[in-house]
Amino acid sequence: MGTKNTTLLVIVICSIVGAILYLQNQLPARISGNSVAIVPFGVSVATSTSDVSKTLPDLSTVASLRQAEKSKKYPLAKEIVSPTGFINTDLDATGKPLALTIQSLIGKKVILLDIWTYSCINCQRTLPYLKSWYDKYKDQGLEIIGLHVPEFEFEKDYANVSAAVKKFGITYPVVLDSNASTARAYGMQYWPEEYLIDIDGFIVHKSIGEGGYEEKENKIVELLNERMKVFGLSGQVKTSVTKIDELVSPRPESPETYFGSDRNQYLSNGVAGKSGVQSFSLPKTATINALYLGGDWDVQPEFAENKKAGATIEFRYKAQEVYFVASSLQGAQIKIYQDGVLVTDARGEDVAADSTAQIKEDRLYKLIKNKTVEEHTLKIEMESSGLDAYTFTFG
Repeated sequence: MGTKNTTLLVIVICSIVGAILYLQNQLPARISGNSVAIVPFGVSVATSTSDVSKTLPDLSTVASLRQAEKSKKYPLAKEIVSPTGFINTDLDATGKPLALTIQSLIGKKVILLDIWTYSCINCQRTLPYLKSWYDKYKDQGLEIIGLHVPEFEFEKDYANVSAAVKKFGITYPVVLDSNASTARAYGMQYWPEEYLIDIDGFIVHKSIGEGGYEEKENKIVELLNERMKVFGLSGQVKTSVTKIDELVSPRPESPETYFGSDRNQYLSNGVAGKSGVQSFSLPKTATINALYLGGDWDVQPEFAENKKAGATIEFRYKAQEVYFVASSLQGAQIKIYQDGVLVTDARGEDVAADSTAQIKEDRLYKLIKNKTVEEHTLKIEMESSGLDAYTFTFG
């Protein structure tokens, strides 16, 4: 081949290489870091270069661009940290529940992370909605994770949590966060708190406490439809908003009131913040939202334990319902009075027709249910020793 022809060939090759480099520079760069590349189920990216017109777009790049836009508005979900147990997850060969991670669900599911604890009445009120959403949307891409963060020591006990999950009819996975490691990572402040995590792993919605159920369900449906679009699936997830009218929370005017020395600032006839055995006498007149004890009580950091039968608790409250977190190792019977007489029509579901309640398990007991928010004086009389009183909550 002559020199002239060789020179021409070199020019042609250089032109081709230059064109390729130019085109490469026009393509969008991939996003690196914490982004998750998502390829729709049932779709494969073409690898043959024989027919460029039939090659599908680079879906991982499309996902990265979508995630880059979201990262400007939303934080990424945090992983579960130092879990202490799992309930309702898959089992290994020995029948032990397998660990669950948030990362394993990102790119596959929309996740609702519900931070709760089983003796919290506000948490209990949200459960019918969570269970309804799980039943309606679990087959359409929703996963709910109940992150159980204990308030009291007894709520760290796996058997107690497992029994509560069964009692409440919870079928979605529950992760025990007994050291509150994951809760701290999320900056949790209250029970309950809920976080909605989208298909790309971003926290796109946060809620605290009860209420806002329609808004949350509509957001779930919105995220499920985004998931379908990402996966290239046809159809649309539709919502029929869950309505549970009887669980509309009243507005009590009495605060949560603790018996243990760590938080018993409402104790009004003894030394608040002091641990150990104290003798108490009830006043002639009870001040509203003031805690009074009668008899001998051993006040510990989380609870107060009555030392003898005949000990009493008195509290003047303004609320519709009164709840009592308590336990008794050997079992204890208590009598419930409202405004000086044994409670009858206003008794809660844990109070028998004879106005007594049996205290045994570590849990929340429902003592009073009035027709509306009302002011009354509650008195509890212990028929034996050994009851551990943790807190009053109101609804």
